[in-house]
Amino acid sequence: MRGREVGRGPDGSLRPVVMAIVNRTTDSFYAPARLPDDDAALAAAHRAWSDGAQIVDVGGVRAGVGPEVSAAEEIDRVVPFVRRVREQVPDLLVSVDTWRASVAQAAVDAGADLINDTWAGHDPGLVEVAGAAGVGVVCSHTGGATPRTDPYRVEYPWGATGHAGAGRDGADARSGVDPRDGVLDDVLTTLRTSAARAVACGVPARSVLVDPTHDFGKNTWHSLHLLRRTAELARLGYPLLMALSRKDFVGETLGLPPDERLEGTLAATALAAWMGASVFRAHDVGATRRVLDMVAAVRDDAPPHGALRGLG
Repeated sequence: MRGREVGRGPDGSLRPVVMAIVNRTTDSFYAPARLPDDDAALAAAHRAWSDGAQIVDVGGVRAGVGPEVSAAEEIDRVVPFVRRVREQVPDLLVSVDTWRASVAQAAVDAGADLINDTWAGHDPGLVEVAGAAGVGVVCSHTGGATPRTDPYRVEYPWGATGHAGAGRDGADARSGVDPRDGVLDDVLTTLRTSAARAVACGVPARSVLVDPTHDFGKNTWHSLHLLRRTAELARLGYPLLMALSRKDFVGETLGLPPDERLEGTLAATALAAWMGASVFRAHDVGATRRVLDMVAAVRDDAPPHGALRGLG
C-alpha cells in the first residue's frame, strides 16, 4: 500500500497481519474499543504497534444501529487522529473504516493508507477515491444490507456449485455440493466483482483486500459456514481479511457477551489462518499475534522464535 509491504517477517517469510481496532466512538459494541479521547486513542495505537499490529483500523461510526453521525462529525472524529498516528507511529499503516466517499477522501488527504469499505460499495464513489489516490481498499460483502442496519431473517439460495472440501456435514459427497454454500457463492461473486472494479478504478491489485464480513447481512449459521469455507475465499487470490473479533456469531455460538468472547475469537482466528486468511482485524492484538505466529510455525510458513530444546 503506497509502496509499503506488510506481512514480511524478520526472516523474510510472509506471515498473517494483525489489524488493530481503534474506534473513535462512545457506543461501539465492545466497550474497551470505545476511544473517543484523543490521547487514549493515540496510546492505543502506540500499544497496538508494540504488540505486533502492522495496521490500525480507525472507525468513527458504530457499525450497528445507533444515533446518526453526519459525515462532518465522522471526519472530525477520524481525520485529525489519522494525522497524529501518521506523525507519531509512521511505520503503522492506517486504515479508515467508512462507507462514505467524502470521509475516505479526507482520510486519504490526511495520510490514510487503506479504506475499509465495510458496507460493500454503498457509496460507489469510495473506491474511486481509493483508486485515484493509489491507496488500498477492503472489498466487503453485506448481502445488500444498507449501512448501520442489522440482519433480519436474511436468506441465501441453496448452493448450486461444488467447492473443494464439500462432502461433510450435510454435503452431497457424490455431487460435491453442500446446500449451505449459497452464502459462499454470493460472497465469492460479490467479492470477485468488487475487487475487479477496484483494480479498474486504479487500486493496485496487491492492495485490494477481500472480506466476507461475518455478521453483516448474515446470521450465525452463515458466518460459521463462511469460516469453515475460508480456503475457498482465499482462492480468490487477494489478501483475505477476517474481521472475527468478539463478533455476535462467536457470542451466539458460545452463549457469551462481548467481553467473554476472546477464546472463541482466537479459535476462529487459528482456523482461518490455517486455511489461508492473511489479515485479521482484532481488538486483542497481542493474543492474536501469538496465535498467528503459532499457526505459521505449525504450517511451516515461519520458523519458531527459538528451537533449543533437545539440542543442548
